[in-house]
Amino acid sequence: MESAMFCGVGCALVTPFCDGKVDFPAFEALIERQIAAGTEALIVCGTTGEPSTLTDGEALDLVRFAVERTAGRAKVIAGAGANCTRTAVRRAALLSGTGADALLCVTPYYNRANQEGLLRHFQAVADASRVPLILYNVPSRTAVNLLPETVTALLRHPMIRGVKEAAPDIRQMAELLRVAGDGCHVYGGNDDMALPALALGASGVISVTANVVPKYYGRMVRAAMTGALAEARERFRALAPLTRALFEDVSPIPVKAALSILGLIRNELRLPLTPLSPAATESLRPLLENPAFAEDTAR
Repeated sequence: MESAMFCGVGCALVTPFCDGKVDFPAFEALIERQIAAGTEALIVCGTTGEPSTLTDGEALDLVRFAVERTAGRAKVIAGAGANCTRTAVRRAALLSGTGADALLCVTPYYNRANQEGLLRHFQAVADASRVPLILYNVPSRTAVNLLPETVTALLRHPMIRGVKEAAPDIRQMAELLRVAGDGCHVYGGNDDMALPALALGASGVISVTANVVPKYYGRMVRAAMTGALAEARERFRALAPLTRALFEDVSPIPVKAALSILGLIRNELRLPLTPLSPAATESLRPLLENPAFAEDTAR
C-alpha cells in the first residue's frame, strides 16, 4: 500500500464541461499537461472537480479515463467523499475498483459530526475500500474539524495511509505531523500555507494552484523538499498573488476562469456554481502574464 502514496505535488484537477457534459478531450489535455510538468499525483473528482454535481456514472468514467490515460505515469487518486456514510461506502467500493491508486475522502459536510462520528464514518469507508484511503480535513467547507487525536486512532486501520490537512491553523498541521508517525503521509491542503507545511515535514501538497502553473509550482515544492529553502521562498512569494486571486471566490470558480483564459477549458461550471464575474476575470489576466510563469502560461 505504501507505493500508492506520493511525495511532491498532487494536482486537484478541475472537471471541464462542454454544454453540460464532461469534456473528455479537454480533461485528457489537462492530464497530459500535468504529467509533462512532472506532477506526481492527479486528484480526480476531489472538491475542485465539483463532485457534488457529478453522477456516480460520470465520476466512474472520469476516474477510469484518468487511470487509462495516465498509464502509471502519475498516481491517480479518486475523490470518494459524501456526507452520508452509506453513500461514501458505496462510492469507495465502486471507485476502488477503477484502478485508482488511492481514494481521497473528505469529512462529512453539513452534518457536523462529532469526533466519534468521524471516527466511525472513516472506519466504515476504509472497510469498503480495496485501495488506501487519504483522509481530507477542510473545516472551511465542511463545518467540522478532524482533530489530530482522531487521526491517530484512524491510522490503526490498515487502509488509512494519508491525510490532506487544510485546517487554517498551522499549529494543527504541526501537531498532526507530530502524532502521525512514519506510516502516514501528511499533505498540505492549502496553497497559501504550502511552504510552511513542507517546512514542517509534509510529504507534499495537494494543490489547486498547480492546475494553472504546474511546472512553476512543482519546482517550488521540490525546492522545499530538497532543502533549497531560498529558492522555495522566492517561488512561494511569486505564487502568492495568483494563489490569492484563485481563492477570491469559491473554488473552483476562479481556477476555471484562469484555465479558460489560457485556452485550456471552457469557463463552464454546474449550478449552483456560476462563472467568475467579468471584472474579476480581467484581474486574473495580468497575474497570468507574470514572466515567471511563462513556461506554464505561454500560448
